[in-house]
Amino acid sequence: MLSSILKKESCAACRFCCAFRRQSLWEVPIFTKENKEAIEKNSSLDASVLIPVSDGLFGDVKGDFADFLSDYFRYELFDSYQTEDPEEEAPCPYLDSKTGCVLNEDEKPWDCKIWPLRVMRKEDGEIVVALTPTCPSVNQLDMETIKEFVNDEFKEKLLSYAKEHPFLVKEYREDFPIL
Repeated sequence: MLSSILKKESCAACRFCCAFRRQSLWEVPIFTKENKEAIEKNSSLDASVLIPVSDGLFGDVKGDFADFLSDYFRYELFDSYQTEDPEEEAPCPYLDSKTGCVLNEDEKPWDCKIWPLRVMRKEDGEIVVALTPTCPSVNQLDMETIKEFVNDEFKEKLLSYAKEHPFLVKEYREDFPIL
C-alpha cells in the first residue's frame, strides 16, 4: 500500500510483519470469507490452516460483532512455537522463506494489504488510521511525509472498508501514532 514511499526490497528482506510473538497474536491477520474462498481455489495453497474466528481469541464478542464471526477466519500459531519464550516468533503459514508472501491480491487479508497502517477503534468509538510503530522500514521515513501520503491517497478508502468490515478494525493502542 505504501510502495511509492517504501521500497519493496526493504519489505521483502525484512518480513517483520509476517511473524508473530505470543504477545502480539492480536496482530495475526483476519481473513474474510472472500479471501478464504480465493485461497481454496488455488491448488498450491493450503486453506485448511484457516480456522473460523472464535470469540475465545477475541474476548467475549457480543452484539453487532458476534454476527460477523462466521464470515472471518484466522490461522492458529500456537503449535508453531518451539519454546515457551514469549519473544519467539512464529511465521505466517503463507510466508515462503525465499520468496516472501505467496498470496495474491484476492487471497491476501486486509491487515497484510494495509501494513504498516492500522485502522483502529479508540475507546470513544472513533475510528482512526494509525501507523504500526514496529515496522523497521517505515520508521526510517519522515512522519509528515507518511501522514500527507496516507491522507491524500488512502485514508478515505481505508475508513470506508472499515465501515464495511467493522470486525477487522483493531482496538487502538497508545503507541500507534495516528495519521
